[in-house]
This record gives sequence, structure tokens and C-alpha cells, in this order.
Amino acid sequence: MGLLLLVCRLAARDLRRRGVETALLLLAVLAATTTLTLGLVLRDAAADPYQTTREATRGPDVVAFADAAELEKLTTAAGVAEHSGPFPVAGAKFQAFGRTSDVQAIGRDAAPATVDQPALTDGDWVSDGGVVLEASFAAAYRVKAGDPIALNGRSFRVAGVAVTAAMAPYPASTCLVPTGCVSGAVTGKQLPPDLLKTPGLIWLTRADVQRLGAVTAVLNLRLDEPGGAQAFVESRSERMGLTTSSEILAEATELARDSQILLLIGAWLLALLAAASLAVLVGGRMADQTRRVGLLKAVGGTPGLVAAVLLAEFVLVSLVAAAAGLALGALTAPLLTGDSAGLIGSAGTPSLTPATVAVVIAVALAVAVAATVVPTLRAVRSSTVSALTDAPRPPRRVGWLIAVSARLPVTLLLAVRLAARRPRRLALAVLVVAITVSGVYVALILDGFLTSDPQATGYVESQVAVLRRVLGVWMIILLALAAVNAVVIAWATVLDNRHASALTRALGATPGEVSAALAAAQVLPAVAGAILGVFPGGVALFAAIMAITGGDGDRATAPSLWQLAAVALATVVVVAGLTAIPARLGGRRTVSETL
Repeated sequence: MGLLLLVCRLAARDLRRRGVETALLLLAVLAATTTLTLGLVLRDAAADPYQTTREATRGPDVVAFADAAELEKLTTAAGVAEHSGPFPVAGAKFQAFGRTSDVQAIGRDAAPATVDQPALTDGDWVSDGGVVLEASFAAAYRVKAGDPIALNGRSFRVAGVAVTAAMAPYPASTCLVPTGCVSGAVTGKQLPPDLLKTPGLIWLTRADVQRLGAVTAVLNLRLDEPGGAQAFVESRSERMGLTTSSEILAEATELARDSQILLLIGAWLLALLAAASLAVLVGGRMADQTRRVGLLKAVGGTPGLVAAVLLAEFVLVSLVAAAAGLALGALTAPLLTGDSAGLIGSAGTPSLTPATVAVVIAVALAVAVAATVVPTLRAVRSSTVSALTDAPRPPRRVGWLIAVSARLPVTLLLAVRLAARRPRRLALAVLVVAITVSGVYVALILDGFLTSDPQATGYVESQVAVLRRVLGVWMIILLALAAVNAVVIAWATVLDNRHASALTRALGATPGEVSAALAAAQVLPAVAGAILGVFPGGVALFAAIMAITGGDGDRATAPSLWQLAAVALATVVVVAGLTAIPARLGGRRTVSETL
């Protein structure tokens, strides 16, 4: 117990002494854990409004659609507790304010039904000449109660707007008509004339639907055992279509699933950036703590104790970041599901399951341990005398590099040699920029796809807004963490090369040349990372997303050359700007003080 207390006290004291570095560590892990939490809880948050809608509308366990005669037989089937219908269904052409759409019209009674009674959010229920629109369809076409519309050329008035749990909100409506439906991009070539294209859902009186030419019927069922809905469906006749409430829920949360995939991919990218950030921070702190390691050993500390103290700092920060990330992710998730017009209520705050908590904490600890174990072992294995001396590490000399750099101007000569002193850090700098540019490349493709023709995306305007908001969150966190990494790498380079920089100035280099060389040493890997981030990084990442989601990458357009050039140029300029400040601060220290 005393040893554990000693380790915790030493770790806590060191964290307090280095507040800025501790904050950067916390920020790096927090970004990854928050995004991971968002991805894990998002679908649970989106499912809450559907359950609320299901309770308010007495939602069915099973929805069946076929000929009315076939459905009548189903009303007396074993296991059926309640039903409503069969109701006639017709396909029609909807027109409002110069816009057109295909719709599925269901004929309903004026009296409320015991199963699936759509809940009104505006206006009144169906009446002669009065139509009720499903809420998300009405929102997409900006139609409200009292507005005039036309169905197959016949004039109607919008009596009201309602929500239902018997079908997913537009545009994910279940196809009820035997002629079939298609959603997303359509070319119109060789398509059946009666095929409905991304149909909306409306309700009219039975008589009005019959006048439109009813072609099928729909039946809503409540079962004695709702949990057996799938078995009930599998045992029915193949001559009718059946869908369960679980399948409707899956369709209603499809947008959340797409958002979840984007966030999870972003989370793993951020985890890689966080690991790189921690690796650089740990390496920089180890270089700054060399004398402290020697003192611990000199007063009797074993290598195990020294390793425990060094690892405890980063494990403690990771645990705090994981806890904060879980809280922030759970609170932010409802903001990214969007308030669906087709459902009742908002997403609310989802509960964190033990599995979610365990995954986030495990990822945070894995990132911390993976980034710190190698520098920690290197520090522990150093001798007590060399650690107390804190002598500068001799540079690695490469003959061809010396020959090439000798012909360069002084600033570039110093920059190349500074970058080459730490090849692992150089590789991390390239990796950080490549990951960031890959994320930007994919975001440009997805944003261009979402803002293209709505028919091609398969989403309505409100859904596009939600997905773009998810992309925005992803990009803000990615760019912020990449900026932190750039500063951290630059500052670690300044600290690690303080002796070499002082010696260079003593031999005649000006402070301006040394500062410029330190900044240029970060720009060189930024150029390489920007190139690798486009190809193969960005191309491979987009292909992976398409493989995971089952999407059609052919419908997306790659960024133009000017966009890629702008991203590469902006990357180099931003890295140069971010690293100029640490480089200038490092160049202000006097030569005598450093040496």
C-alpha cells in the first residue's frame, strides 16, 4: 500500500509541475474517447423517439400487406391479439407548390383504430377531401395543415400532419404496393411505369383511396407475444408481405447507423493521432526527465518503481480522459441524431452500457500503454550515472545524408539534419499529417456527395444536415488534434535538440537561422505526409468506408486537383505557422544557459 501511495504521489506531483503538457495529453486522449463514445451510443439514442412514437400510436408488432381477402384470413390467425384493417392502399402522384412526388395512400376510418392510430402533430384526422401527411414527408415538401395539394390531378386539402410507428419516417418508407418502389438515384431507363420512386406516406378516407384506384391492402397486428413477431412472420404465407416492428426500428434508425459508422471510423483515426501525440509527448518528457530518473535510482528506487512512476502518469491521464469522453459522448449523441419530424420526442441522453464503458476505457489505456512502454523501458534501462549527467544523445550519422545536406543553404542543412536525428519521430510526424489529410480527403468526397442531387443520396434535406453535422464534428476534432500534434512534435524537437542548437549558435549560426531550421524540420515531413495522405491514404480510407457500409463508391466524385492542391498547401502553411512559435521560443534561450 505504501509503495502504491508513493507511486501515485510522485506521478501526481509531476503532472502538476507540467500543467501544459498534462493538458495536451488529456486533450489528445479525450478527443478519441469522446468520438468513440459517440459512435457506440448513437443508435441507442436514436431508438428512443421510435419507442415513444410506438407507445403514443399503439404501434403494431407486425404489418402485413397483400390482397384484402388474404389479409382477412390473417386477422383470426393464432397468436393475433388485436388488429386494425385491412385498409386499402393506392399509389398516386403527389403535387404541392410546384413539386411532385410519388406517394402511397392508405384509406382509413374516421374513428380511431385500436392498433396503429397515427398521432396528429398538426391539424385534424382524415375527412372527405382532406388528406393527412406523414410528418417527415410533410417536412421534406414544406406542407402544413390547410395547404392545397393534388393527387393524380384531383384537388385535396391537407387536413393534418401525423406520425406513425407502423412505417419508418420518409424517405425510408416500406413499399406496400405490388408494383414495387425504388429509392435513391433513378435513371428512368427500363423502369416499370407503375414503379413508385421514393414514395411518401399519406392517409385519406377509404372512399377517396378507392377513387384513386386501390391496388392492395395493409393490416396492422398486435400479437399475444410481441417477442415472437419474427417467428410469426416466418410461418406465414409467402403470398403476402410482412414486416416486424424490429425491422421498422432498424429502418427508422438507418440515419443514426450511417452517422455511427462515420464516427467510429473517425474515432479510430483519432485514436491513431492520440497514440502518435502521446508517443511524442512521452519521448519529450522522458528527455526532460532524464535527471529525475537518475535521482530516483540514486536514492534507491528500483527499475520497476521508476517504470511504475512514469507509466502511472499517463495511465492516470488516460483514465480521466476516458471518464470525460464517456460523459461528453453520451451528452452530445442526441445532438447528432437530429430531431426527426417523423417521430415523437427527442433522442434524450442514452444510458452507457457496461460494454461501452469497458471498450472506451480499454482503448484509452491501450493508447496510453502502447505509446509509453518503449520510452519508459529505454529510460529505465539507462545507467544512474548517465541519467544524472543528462548528456545529449549523440546524433546518428548517415554518410549520404551528410553529403547531400552539405550543399544546402544553412537553414535547410540544419533542418535536414535535425529531422534525421530522430527517424522515429520523423515517421510519426509524417504519419500524423497523412492521417489528417486522409480524413480531409474522405470528408471532401462525402460532403460533395451529400450536397449533390438529393435523389442520388437517398436522403432528404434534414438527414443531409445531420450527416454533414457529423462530418463537421469529425473534422473539427481531427484538425484540432492534428494541430496539437504539430505543436507537440515541434516542442519535443526543440527540447531534444537544445544542446545541438546551442552548439550550432556557438559556431556562428544566428538565432533566426536556428529557429527557421527547427520550423523547417517540421515542414519537410508535412510535405511528405500531405502527399501520402491523398494516395494511398485517402483512397484506401474511402475504399474501406465503402466496404464497411456497403456503399457504391462509383456515385461519389473524388476531390478536384485544385482542392487537393489547396489541402496540401494549407497543410504545409498551417504546420509552418504552428511550429514557428515553439521554434522561436527555443531559439531565444541563451547559449551559455543551455550548454
